[in-house]
Amino acid sequence: MASIFNRLFTWWNGQTLGTQLFTARKGHHVGEDAQGNIFYRTADDSKRWVIYNGEIEASRIDAEWHGWLHRTWDQPPSEAPVAHKSWEKPHVANLTGSAQAYAPAGSIRRPQHAPRRDYEAWTPE
Repeated sequence: MASIFNRLFTWWNGQTLGTQLFTARKGHHVGEDAQGNIFYRTADDSKRWVIYNGEIEASRIDAEWHGWLHRTWDQPPSEAPVAHKSWEKPHVANLTGSAQAYAPAGSIRRPQHAPRRDYEAWTPE
């Protein structure tokens, strides 16, 4: 019963029943990214959307697909691949709040926590 309720009314647990029906009726499969997210558009290209594979998190979409979704360019990366520069790093989802999030030197999240020595504490006189 709970899974049916989640499917009908919550978008953060996967596509809703309405999205699935709309995709089945009007969606034209455009392509997939490296993470398995599936991209669709309507026949007249008036709407573009993504069905996430796993967690619904916008930062999991590669830059080229993000550009297509937001109409930065007309052709999807599956039809017209975007040229990458030699200095570009591969796409990484936002890791904030996870165990893999960046922790600078001196952070209490680092295994070898060292006290900071780059400042002198102020004491009022």
